[in-house]
Amino acid sequence: MAATRCSTTVIVFILSYIIAFCVISATATMLRSSSDSDSKVLYYESLCPYSADFIVDYLAKVFEEEDLVGIIDLKLFPWGNAKFRANSTIFDCQHGPSECLLNTIEACAIAVWHDVEKHFSFIYCIETLVHEHRYPQWETCFQLLQLDPKPIRDCYSSGYGKELELKYAAETSALEPPHEYVPWVVVDGQPLYEDYENFLSYVCKAYKGSTVPKACSEVSHIRTARDNPENFHPVCYSEKPAKATLWTKIQSALSSWGLSKMVNVAVA
Repeated sequence: MAATRCSTTVIVFILSYIIAFCVISATATMLRSSSDSDSKVLYYESLCPYSADFIVDYLAKVFEEEDLVGIIDLKLFPWGNAKFRANSTIFDCQHGPSECLLNTIEACAIAVWHDVEKHFSFIYCIETLVHEHRYPQWETCFQLLQLDPKPIRDCYSSGYGKELELKYAAETSALEPPHEYVPWVVVDGQPLYEDYENFLSYVCKAYKGSTVPKACSEVSHIRTARDNPENFHPVCYSEKPAKATLWTKIQSALSSWGLSKMVNVAVA
C-alpha cells in the first residue's frame, strides 16, 4: 500500500511539473508574439475620400500577405474630424449625416466582429462603395459578405453605436500630438503625417521580430513627407487646427484631380 501511494505521488508530481512547464511555455510564446507585433492605428472618417482611398488601395494590402498580418496589431477609429455641438453630446460630422451614420455602423462592426479580418472586410466593402461614389448602397455589403445584419442594426438602433462613437471621440481628442487631418496613421505611437501611404516602411522598421516578412524585404526606405514635397498625399483637414498653408490646400485639391505631378513640374 505504501509503495502504491508513493508511486501515485510521483506520478501526480510529474504531471504537475509537465502542466506547469506547458503553461509557462505557452505564456512565453504569447509574450513573444505580443512583443513582435507592431501597433498600427488608423484614425479616419468614412466619407473622407482620402480615407477611403487609403483603406481600399493601401491598407487592404496588409491582408494579402499572411506573414504581414501577423506582425501588425491593427486598430481602426472611425471618428475623424467630427465635432460636438456646444455643451452637448450631439455631434456633427465633416461630410454630413451620412458620414455620422457610416462612422457609427463601422464602429458597430468593430465591436460586433472582434476578428480584425472580419470587421475590416466589412469596412473595406463600405469604403469601396465610398471610393466609387455609391455609398448609399452600403447595406449590400451584408449580402456580399454573407454577414448577418441584425447585430449591426441592433447596435445602431439601441444607441450602443453612439456610445462607441463617443469613446472614439475621446480617444481621438487625446492624441498627442493632436491629429490635424484624416487619414491620420500612427505606427507605434508615432504619427506618419502626410506620408501615410508609405506606412509599410514604418511598420517594417518598427518590427523587432526574428522572422522578417517577405513584404518588408520589398518596401522602399522611409521618406519624410514634410521634408520632401514629392511625398505629399491629400488629406481631409480638421476645421479647428488651421495649420495647412494655402499651397498645401491647393496641392491637396489638385492631387485629388490627378494634377499634382503636372503642378510640380510647372513649379520646378
